[in-house]
Amino acid sequence: MNVRVKVFNRDGALVGPVEVDRVVKSDEAWRQQLTPEQYRIARGKGTEAAFCGTLLDNKRHGVYSCLCCGLPLFASNAKFSSGTGWPSFFQPIAEANVATHVDRSYGMVRTEILCARCDAHLGHVFEDGPPPTGQRHCLNSESLAFTDETELATLADPATAAP
Repeated sequence: MNVRVKVFNRDGALVGPVEVDRVVKSDEAWRQQLTPEQYRIARGKGTEAAFCGTLLDNKRHGVYSCLCCGLPLFASNAKFSSGTGWPSFFQPIAEANVATHVDRSYGMVRTEILCARCDAHLGHVFEDGPPPTGQRHCLNSESLAFTDETELATLADPATAAP
């Protein structure tokens, strides 16, 4: 099964949408790839403690990608300080790169954000963010990998990212 997303090419430019294979692995394969905390959050739909995530105070310019499959998800130019204790963004790098799901856990109804390529749990989106979208994508640092803007070509998907 495939998914249509935007990816970086070898020149570090966001291109697409392109069709890429979904990333599907067994729980055991995910456990071997991820730390126990990353697995608990990204694959087990957990949440890291507020104000503890390694990317919360990251001020560098670049891209936040899915820790599990490398799909680019959010750019630093959409990051803002929400005061909630988690990295927050007013929009994804491309709408196609994130999927949403109704989350009824803990007696609440929220909108869960998932990676469109591998279904990793990223966090939740709320309608209390800043302009221009009014959205707050509240993410777990443990579900993300950061790439500096000078290294975006390293995110290129060899199968789809022609120059």
